[in-house]
Amino acid sequence: MLLARPCGLAEGPDQRQVSPAVRTLIGGIGARDAAIGTAMVLAPRGPALRLAILARVASDLGDVAFFGSRLPDASRRARIAGFAAVWAGLCALSARWAG
Repeated sequence: MLLARPCGLAEGPDQRQVSPAVRTLIGGIGARDAAIGTAMVLAPRGPALRLAILARVASDLGDVAFFGSRLPDASRRARIAGFAAVWAGLCALSARWAG
């Protein structure tokens, strides 16, 4: 799984095995991101688009807090949280052009 390996959640000698619980978590994150991304693409400029962007920024900041404090491998926490923080910042910046 694309998210499991960088987060240190993959298992096995080749780091390609992912537990059912981790698959469920990653699937939920993917569904959330797909739904918010779809809303961002389809929303008309103005309040609806700004709300969709706000939802994306809030979910990314939730990832910062969760992954930054809960990943089992402490050495990966800051890197993964930083990656999510960058996405939150880019999405927040995009609100400037949301109308």
